[in-house]
Amino acid sequence: MLKYHAKSDERFKNVLNITKNIKISPDRLTFSFSRSSGPGGQNVNKLNTRVTALFDIVNCPDLTQSQKNRIITRLRTRICKNGILRVTSQEHRTQTANKKSAADALVALLRDALKIRPLRKKTRVPRSAIERRLAKKKRDADIKKQRSAKPRLDD
Repeated sequence: MLKYHAKSDERFKNVLNITKNIKISPDRLTFSFSRSSGPGGQNVNKLNTRVTALFDIVNCPDLTQSQKNRIITRLRTRICKNGILRVTSQEHRTQTANKKSAADALVALLRDALKIRPLRKKTRVPRSAIERRLAKKKRDADIKKQRSAKPRLDD
Protein backbone atom coordinates (compact mmCIF):
# COMPACT_ATOMS: atom_id res chain seq x y z
CA MET A 1 0.00 0.00 0.00
CA LEU A 2 1.47 3.31 -1.11
CA LYS A 3 1.05 6.51 0.93
CA TYR A 4 1.81 10.12 0.20
CA HIS A 5 0.68 13.61 1.09
CA ALA A 6 -1.43 15.63 -1.34
CA LYS A 7 0.96 18.58 -1.50
CA SER A 8 3.46 16.44 -3.43
CA ASP A 9 0.98 16.11 -6.31
CA GLU A 10 0.90 19.10 -8.65
CA ARG A 11 -2.57 18.22 -9.96
CA PHE A 12 -4.11 18.37 -6.47
CA LYS A 13 -3.41 21.96 -5.41
CA ASN A 14 -6.91 23.29 -4.86
CA VAL A 15 -8.08 24.18 -1.39
CA LEU A 16 -11.07 22.15 -0.21
CA ASN A 17 -13.99 24.51 0.45
CA ILE A 18 -16.18 22.94 3.12
CA THR A 19 -18.26 26.05 3.88
CA LYS A 20 -17.80 29.78 3.28
CA ASN A 21 -15.67 30.10 6.41
CA ILE A 22 -14.02 26.67 6.52
CA LYS A 23 -11.32 25.87 4.00
CA ILE A 24 -8.94 22.94 4.34
CA SER A 25 -5.59 22.94 2.62
CA PRO A 26 -4.76 19.84 0.55
CA ASP A 27 -1.63 19.07 2.59
CA ARG A 28 -3.94 18.06 5.47
CA LEU A 29 -5.01 14.99 3.45
CA THR A 30 -3.03 11.80 3.12
CA PHE A 31 -3.81 9.40 0.30
CA SER A 32 -3.04 5.71 0.18
CA PHE A 33 -3.41 3.44 -2.82
CA SER A 34 -4.23 -0.23 -3.13
CA ARG A 35 -5.57 -2.71 -5.65
CA SER A 36 -9.11 -1.99 -6.70
CA SER A 37 -11.85 -4.54 -7.14
CA GLY A 38 -13.71 -2.23 -9.50
CA PRO A 39 -13.56 -1.83 -13.29
CA GLY A 40 -10.31 -1.93 -15.20
CA GLY A 41 -10.12 -5.21 -17.05
CA GLN A 42 -6.64 -6.76 -16.96
CA ASN A 43 -5.25 -3.67 -15.21
CA VAL A 44 -7.17 -4.57 -12.03
CA ASN A 45 -4.50 -7.07 -11.05
CA LYS A 46 -1.50 -4.82 -11.57
CA LEU A 47 -2.46 -1.20 -10.85
CA ASN A 48 -3.19 0.45 -7.50
CA THR A 49 -6.27 2.47 -8.44
CA ARG A 50 -8.27 2.34 -5.19
CA VAL A 51 -7.72 5.56 -3.26
CA THR A 52 -8.19 5.99 0.49
CA ALA A 53 -8.21 9.59 1.69
CA LEU A 54 -7.23 10.09 5.33
CA PHE A 55 -8.04 13.31 7.17
CA ASP A 56 -6.80 13.94 10.71
CA ILE A 57 -9.67 15.79 12.37
CA VAL A 58 -8.15 16.06 15.83
CA ASN A 59 -4.94 17.80 14.68
CA CYS A 60 -6.49 20.04 12.02
CA PRO A 61 -5.87 23.73 12.83
CA ASP A 62 -8.50 24.85 10.28
CA LEU A 63 -11.37 23.64 12.52
CA THR A 64 -12.51 24.95 15.90
CA GLN A 65 -12.94 22.57 18.82
CA SER A 66 -16.74 22.70 18.59
CA GLN A 67 -16.58 21.87 14.86
CA LYS A 68 -14.23 18.96 15.58
CA ASN A 69 -16.60 17.66 18.27
CA ARG A 70 -19.61 17.94 15.94
CA ILE A 71 -17.77 16.06 13.16
CA ILE A 72 -16.54 13.35 15.53
CA THR A 73 -20.01 12.75 17.00
CA ARG A 74 -21.82 12.73 13.65
CA LEU A 75 -19.22 10.61 11.80
CA ARG A 76 -18.17 8.36 14.68
CA THR A 77 -18.65 5.19 12.62
CA ARG A 78 -16.15 6.39 9.98
CA ILE A 79 -13.51 7.76 12.36
CA CYS A 80 -10.87 5.62 14.06
CA LYS A 81 -9.72 6.02 17.67
CA ASN A 82 -6.97 8.44 16.63
CA GLY A 83 -9.51 10.87 15.14
CA ILE A 84 -8.72 10.11 11.50
CA LEU A 85 -11.56 10.15 8.99
CA ARG A 86 -11.21 7.57 6.20
CA VAL A 87 -12.93 7.80 2.79
CA THR A 88 -12.36 5.24 0.03
CA SER A 89 -13.06 5.47 -3.69
CA GLN A 90 -12.63 2.76 -6.33
CA GLU A 91 -15.38 3.55 -8.81
CA HIS A 92 -13.09 4.88 -11.57
CA ARG A 93 -10.28 3.28 -13.54
CA THR A 94 -7.62 5.87 -12.76
CA GLN A 95 -5.95 7.00 -9.56
CA THR A 96 -6.53 10.68 -10.26
CA ALA A 97 -10.26 10.23 -10.86
CA ASN A 98 -10.57 8.14 -7.69
CA LYS A 99 -8.52 10.71 -5.77
CA LYS A 100 -10.87 13.49 -6.85
CA SER A 101 -13.89 11.32 -6.03
CA ALA A 102 -12.53 10.54 -2.54
CA ALA A 103 -11.82 14.24 -1.88
CA ASP A 104 -15.32 15.20 -3.06
CA ALA A 105 -16.87 12.53 -0.82
CA LEU A 106 -14.81 13.80 2.12
CA VAL A 107 -16.00 17.36 1.52
CA ALA A 108 -19.63 16.18 1.29
CA LEU A 109 -19.31 14.24 4.55
CA LEU A 110 -17.78 17.20 6.37
CA ARG A 111 -20.43 19.60 5.02
CA ASP A 112 -23.22 17.34 6.19
CA ALA A 113 -21.61 16.79 9.60
CA LEU A 114 -21.11 20.53 10.16
CA LYS A 115 -24.68 21.45 9.19
CA ILE A 116 -26.53 22.78 12.22
CA ARG A 117 -29.85 21.03 12.53
CA PRO A 118 -32.79 22.68 14.33
CA LEU A 119 -33.87 21.20 17.64
CA ARG A 120 -37.01 19.09 17.49
CA LYS A 121 -40.01 20.53 19.30
CA LYS A 122 -41.94 17.97 21.29
CA THR A 123 -45.60 17.87 20.32
CA ARG A 124 -48.68 16.11 21.64
CA VAL A 125 -51.31 14.21 19.73
CA PRO A 126 -54.51 16.33 19.77
CA ARG A 127 -57.39 15.08 21.90
CA SER A 128 -59.74 15.07 18.89
CA ALA A 129 -57.39 12.71 17.02
CA ILE A 130 -57.30 10.35 20.02
CA GLU A 131 -61.09 10.39 20.26
CA ARG A 132 -61.48 9.75 16.50
CA ARG A 133 -59.12 6.77 16.73
CA LEU A 134 -60.97 5.30 19.72
CA ALA A 135 -64.38 5.80 18.04
CA LYS A 136 -63.12 4.03 14.90
CA LYS A 137 -61.80 1.15 17.02
CA LYS A 138 -65.19 0.85 18.72
CA ARG A 139 -67.03 0.84 15.35
CA ASP A 140 -64.68 -1.81 13.94
CA ALA A 141 -65.10 -3.96 17.06
CA ASP A 142 -68.91 -3.71 16.79
CA ILE A 143 -68.80 -4.74 13.12
CA LYS A 144 -66.64 -7.77 13.94
CA LYS A 145 -68.93 -8.70 16.81
CA GLN A 146 -71.97 -8.62 14.48
CA ARG A 147 -70.19 -10.90 11.98
CA SER A 148 -69.54 -13.56 14.59
CA ALA A 149 -72.99 -13.46 16.18
CA LYS A 150 -74.75 -16.80 15.86
CA PRO A 151 -78.32 -16.80 14.54
CA ARG A 152 -80.91 -17.47 17.21
CA LEU A 153 -83.56 -20.09 16.64
CA ASP A 154 -86.80 -18.81 18.21
CA ASP A 155 -89.64 -21.28 17.67
